[in-house]
Amino acid sequence: MKRGEPSRRTTISAALHKSGLFGRVARLKPLLSKKHMTAGLKDSQTMRNKILWSDETKIKFFGLNAKHHVWRKPGTAHHLAKTIPTVKHGGGSIMLWRCFSAGGTGRLVRIEGKMNAAMYRDILDENMLQSALDLRLGQRFVFQQDNDPNLTAKITTKEWLRHNSVNVLEWPSQSPDLNPIEHL
Repeated sequence: MKRGEPSRRTTISAALHKSGLFGRVARLKPLLSKKHMTAGLKDSQTMRNKILWSDETKIKFFGLNAKHHVWRKPGTAHHLAKTIPTVKHGGGSIMLWRCFSAGGTGRLVRIEGKMNAAMYRDILDENMLQSALDLRLGQRFVFQQDNDPNLTAKITTKEWLRHNSVNVLEWPSQSPDLNPIEHL
């Protein structure tokens, strides 16, 4: 395209594509202040080998946990290669609690029903401390947990953590999924 030539949208799009730029939907991210960002990096280099990371996850038995995009020509929406098979009611799922550290993976626990603070405390009591022991984290390990207020805001959970001398990693509010366990 030469300077001063009239341009059409398709010409501009073709030039942008040729240079490696493509239109995409903008990613969403939590609004983080400087305080949030600083809190997320504090002491991370020295502590990372002593952290026991944990999270709950839902795994579907059938299908995908996210949308799947395909390239297709008009009229091919129902071609087998362009579809994802489904079953009625989603095919079921399983909820799990899991943990790991720099030294390896800890226990994996199946969660029956909806998790509440009492169930969470039982999981911690029966599995978290043993995982820390199995992974040789020592008594001064740091436990990272989800910021789910239904689990962590309850007095009983906080009392249990304090009673068992568990150091909890301060996790910034509005933090995106920085927890490495989200990527396992």
